[in-house]
Amino acid sequence: MTEINEHTEHTNGSTNGSENGHQESIVDKTNPHPEILQYPRLRRGPFFYSSRKHGVAQYSVYNHSYHPRHYGDPFAEYEALLNNVTLWDVGAAERQVEITGPDAFDFTNLLIPRDLHKCNVGQCKYTFITAEDGGIINDPVLLRLDENHFWLSLADSDVLLWARALATAYGYDVEVTEPDVGPVQVQGPKSKDVMVDLFGESVLDIPYYYLDYAELDGMEVVISRTGYTSELGFEIYLKNASRDGDRFWETVWEAGKPYDMSVIGPCHIRRIEGGILSWGCDIRLDTNPFEVNYGYEWMVDLDQEADFMGRAALERIKSQGVGRKLVGVEIGGPKMGAFNDSSMIDYYDVLDQGSKIGYVSSACYSPRIEKNIGYAMVPIDYIEYGTALEIKTPTGVHPATVVQRPFVDPNKEIPKASLRTV
Repeated sequence: MTEINEHTEHTNGSTNGSENGHQESIVDKTNPHPEILQYPRLRRGPFFYSSRKHGVAQYSVYNHSYHPRHYGDPFAEYEALLNNVTLWDVGAAERQVEITGPDAFDFTNLLIPRDLHKCNVGQCKYTFITAEDGGIINDPVLLRLDENHFWLSLADSDVLLWARALATAYGYDVEVTEPDVGPVQVQGPKSKDVMVDLFGESVLDIPYYYLDYAELDGMEVVISRTGYTSELGFEIYLKNASRDGDRFWETVWEAGKPYDMSVIGPCHIRRIEGGILSWGCDIRLDTNPFEVNYGYEWMVDLDQEADFMGRAALERIKSQGVGRKLVGVEIGGPKMGAFNDSSMIDYYDVLDQGSKIGYVSSACYSPRIEKNIGYAMVPIDYIEYGTALEIKTPTGVHPATVVQRPFVDPNKEIPKASLRTV
């Protein structure tokens, strides 16, 4: 992509002539890979210094914190995730909002459009947090630790401030805090072997989207059968993380060595293959749940008795219908990158006969499918499978086709599998 720099240089004998004989040129000084400033203003998670030892190649800023994005080769990390076991530092990025107190159940139920009466103690739920107009503020995994004790394991937005403001405004008797908890993700087919070595055979009995408590060499943790991969995997939430972070990281890393464990960043190739959303890219405050498409309507329970933020707006939107939806697309042209390698720094325009009708929010090359794949937000008239589109990428305008999303394992049979038999 070419960007015209305001601070042009004037040289003789270059490209642009003028009537008075002076030659001028606009020098493009775009640096395709500028560094991110590392300084104390950005938060460092409990595993920040441990994960750096594995050679972080690129950070982004997520929830005001350093977030390791990859360690040199995202495609090699994709293969490690599919074949072995991987360890991710999400200790700072995946912050927790903790809700406790006598009104914690009712208040948490107010925040989300799912019905918490259908969430048992010890269960986890993927959920949206919606604003008064139905827009998506965040899409955390909710962990119900006790009757009136919840964690919201966040995507990248300021839910702590939103929750505190609502609790104060509506007079709920709750405490809304950010606990000293740091999660890591242990993902991949050999993750269960590492977890058995760390915690024993009982870890195999944790159902998909449930949690359990455990202790590891005196360190308190919560284990959940969740993850950001659509692969077999776990998240381990370390309590007292600022104190025990380094020791915990080294313990997990040592347990993983016999199974060829790799330290990687979030694998966006597998994330896109699996149809997983990225808040800030695919969904934002200006996106409502009914625009997400492909079954996400069940994330809004309008049959429940309780009120929740955005209910009236979402009832109206569902009644009137939406004008656009997020669809899966296969995209022609040269191989794209891995998404988390700076290969997609902006949305791609979706075109119909040269006119912009939408945008691509996530895209990558899938080695398994051997195609470029992605998500596109398009008008409702363009959502049917097989619809032909054109997409403008940095390498030119390429043909694209609307296809099913998720692209791989649409029923999530891989992550749901019984750990005793897999």
